[in-house]
Amino acid sequence: MRVKAAMWGNSLAVRLPKEAVRALAATPGQDLEMTVVAGKLEIIPVQPDIYSLGWMVAEMKRLGPKNEPETVDWGPDVGSEIIDDEYSRGEIPPPPFLD
Repeated sequence: MRVKAAMWGNSLAVRLPKEAVRALAATPGQDLEMTVVAGKLEIIPVQPDIYSLGWMVAEMKRLGPKNEPETVDWGPDVGSEIIDDEYSRGEIPPPPFLD
């Protein structure tokens, strides 16, 4: 695809055509990483810093057990840390939003 550079303040700007946006899965306001490699411009979408539990578990497995943090023993539960109710004993089902 051919695009035309235009002035934007003191910089040159290039609009991304719809096909390029679709191929990059880019969204308005998303950060893009631009690098010049061997005279060619590369644009790579930057993933947002939102970590899911699935991502964290996959990353933990990727790094291997040597990078696993040590388990800390804080001693027995005391006071309000002890939860003893019908839900924690499995006597009632979890609320629907926790399924």
